[in-house]
Amino acid sequence: MRAALTLAYNGTNFLGSQTQKSSKNTILGQLEHVLHQLNIDAKVIASGRTDRGVHANGQICHVDLPEFWSDLKRLKSALNDMLPSSILVKKIESVDTSFHARYSAKKRVYRYIIKESQSNPFEESFVTFLEDAHFSKIEKNIKLFLGEHDFEFFMKSGSDVKNTTRVIYRAFAYKHKGYIILNFEANGFLRSQIRLMVGALLQLDFKEITEQLQCKKKYKIKPAKSNGLFLAKIKY
Repeated sequence: MRAALTLAYNGTNFLGSQTQKSSKNTILGQLEHVLHQLNIDAKVIASGRTDRGVHANGQICHVDLPEFWSDLKRLKSALNDMLPSSILVKKIESVDTSFHARYSAKKRVYRYIIKESQSNPFEESFVTFLEDAHFSKIEKNIKLFLGEHDFEFFMKSGSDVKNTTRVIYRAFAYKHKGYIILNFEANGFLRSQIRLMVGALLQLDFKEITEQLQCKKKYKIKPAKSNGLFLAKIKY
């Protein structure tokens, strides 16, 4: 039976979501480690990877379960008992064998959170603090990312993807109780693309972002911190 798992996690102390040969200290590394203890040896496939320090409240994974694990309610309870408290299995449901967490996904939604204030130790892992984020500029310039663009200049160097074109369906910013929320929805994102887009919004002006989006000129951008980024939802 193929099962889809919805995960939420605090990525602060993990080396990203993807499994690594050198360390089990990743989200999927921890999940697969616990599954193996439950005699489930199948590989876990996620909708996409999140970088070190990035969080999620709607990551989707799929795994093929042996017949003796047909009780999904019991499996969910067992996983949450055994996983670190920073990883939560929110839901497990049976899906068709044609379902693929990554390739069946149509849209991915991320949010980036900024707070215009002095930093505090209680939110430091989840919010990027800025004394003045220039919200009006962000609100205007974020709309530049809407539509289909070649994001070659908005990805981490060393990426091995062949196609760097992505479609951004929604890109907007709003204020909520002292926070600035940046929302991005696309058919997919390149490695570190969102952190570089947020970095551009914080560091470049309208003309400079436009030039970089058109691949006319690549400006030196410091990626936004990973702690403010959340994978919010995967749409199928």
